[in-house]
Amino acid sequence: MGQAIDFSSANFEEQVLKSPIPVLVDFWASWCGPCQMIKPHIDAIAEEYAGRVRVGKVNLDEEREIAERYDIMSIPTLLFFKDGKVVDQIVGAVPKSTIASKLENLL
Repeated sequence: MGQAIDFSSANFEEQVLKSPIPVLVDFWASWCGPCQMIKPHIDAIAEEYAGRVRVGKVNLDEEREIAERYDIMSIPTLLFFKDGKVVDQIVGAVPKSTIASKLENLL
């Protein structure tokens, strides 16, 4: 069963940048309404794409360094990584189908 991983400065390089499979990173915060709206989509995608895509979250309030590295200006922001590089992104709350479509393009 897939589950979204909590990415932090301690595991970001290993889990995201060195991942052999595509990675979806959700930049969020507990006080962000739209972030809460897409949370069920992120969890569902983590389960549906288990083994094919690594899915995780970066809490903006706890991991500012990572957010600054990727110029995250508003949340939710979803970054799609492949081979350690950002290859796509979504800013704002979107339907699950939009997220899944972007992932399918990476596989």
